[in-house]
Amino acid sequence: MAMDKIYTFLEDRTVRFLTRKKAIRAYEKSKKKTVLSELWSWVDALVFAVVVVILLNQFLFQLFLIPSPSMVSTLNIGDRVIVSKVAYGVELYPAGPKVFSESRRVQRDDIITFYNPEYESKGPLFDILSQIIYYGTLSLVNIDRNPDGSMAERLYVKRAVGLGGDTVHFEDGNVLIRPAGYGEFITEEQYRSDNGLAAGPHRSVDETLYDGLHAWGRLYAYQEKGISTVPQHLKNSYESVKDSYMFDRYEFESERSKMMTLLDPTDREAASERAVYRAGIYVPSGQVLPLGDNRDNSSDGRYFGPVSEEKINGRVIGRFWPLGAVGSVK
Repeated sequence: MAMDKIYTFLEDRTVRFLTRKKAIRAYEKSKKKTVLSELWSWVDALVFAVVVVILLNQFLFQLFLIPSPSMVSTLNIGDRVIVSKVAYGVELYPAGPKVFSESRRVQRDDIITFYNPEYESKGPLFDILSQIIYYGTLSLVNIDRNPDGSMAERLYVKRAVGLGGDTVHFEDGNVLIRPAGYGEFITEEQYRSDNGLAAGPHRSVDETLYDGLHAWGRLYAYQEKGISTVPQHLKNSYESVKDSYMFDRYEFESERSKMMTLLDPTDREAASERAVYRAGIYVPSGQVLPLGDNRDNSSDGRYFGPVSEEKINGRVIGRFWPLGAVGSVK
């Protein structure tokens, strides 16, 4: 008898529950939809989609628009690429610390995205808002602009050329590498050929113009020292480049500092700068020297130095626009 009562009780409760659910479904089905409810359903779906996109961009894959010519022709202005956000660890929040990064290190020749060391923040609130809009619109809208209206480059995309322990030297725009453990420098072209690396990095300026660029840097030193009488041969060499587009800031500053020390051997600041240019750039452990493939038109590690692997937020793994160039990138 006791078991019969229990079964009867459960049956009664089950019937009531199912009947109530059926009534609710019938009511919802019969209820007339209003414009406001329909609009709210769309807003709800849109907000959910944006949140999902932001989370995917932050923790898995980020869509990135190439804004400058520094990687031409590996990546051209306007190309859209996919960046793996887990290649070197998982970033907890934009520009924040990473986890699971100990065994995921940057490899030589990786095309990386990293936080621009020269970026001027407009405040944490704006930084967060601009990133949400950029991620949420699949990189279509970027409100982070420079005063001249151009797109501010909060993230850079370059190639990892120098790794920890390397020393990288520059001569007339050409790269010489002394990898960790090597006794002498080797040209980048030779090193790439010997190790089967990508052939993307290239020069676009006639190297014969560097005599004129050297003269330009030396003349600038004369001007800074207030010396009006300068050698005629420097003026003649400068004539070959004064109307040209070509400008290698690194080489210009190197020649300027060299001339400054010759004009005034007591100028310690110039002597210190000259010593840095002569020695090249040493890459400490845990850091990377990023350079653009378009060497003659790239603001890269030559000017701001090596960057910490902690500031590298991803690796470019493919291009999805334009459609004619869809595929992997190396």
